[in-house]
Amino acid sequence: MVALLLAACATTRAPVRQPGDAATLGQQEQREKALGDTDHWTLEGRLSVSNGKDSGSGSLTWRQDGARYEFTVRAPVTGRSFRLTGGPDGAELEGLDGGPRRGPDAESLMASTVGWQIPMAELKRWVLGLRADGGAADIAFGADRLPSRIVQDGWTVDYKQWDAARQPPMPSRVFAEKAPYKVRLSIEDWTLDR
Repeated sequence: MVALLLAACATTRAPVRQPGDAATLGQQEQREKALGDTDHWTLEGRLSVSNGKDSGSGSLTWRQDGARYEFTVRAPVTGRSFRLTGGPDGAELEGLDGGPRRGPDAESLMASTVGWQIPMAELKRWVLGLRADGGAADIAFGADRLPSRIVQDGWTVDYKQWDAARQPPMPSRVFAEKAPYKVRLSIEDWTLDR
């Protein structure tokens, strides 16, 4: 089984979740306006995934270059690397036994080759602390007035930690779950190229 992504530590404190009021929803709209067109960035960190039976983890480098992406995961024990690249013309997964695999998009390619459900299109927005395009979203805010949870498209996205030293603040721990699937990101560094 492909070991792709890292279990982040669970928090011991219960998170504060408040429904949005006019001020927090207004701030979120400003955030989404400011970051909504940000599609050139790199994040470095750790990633773990689970499908309820199997799990995998590793260090992650995610480069987003407009509609094109490069998602590279290095397994900690084996040192083996997996690279998912693609864009509007399809996706390719390298590092599997038997050679590269191709598919129409990242989601279906990952599901068919390794059995992981990773909502790449939505995750591209959620990782920035934004609601994904498309479906309706419920959003709750923490005491810091930043998103603490987004529920959208059957997924629950919990923001466990933010890097408030950055302007605008950026998520540093993002957990997404749609039972039995879990995706956990622990982001160590952001580079935003607007």
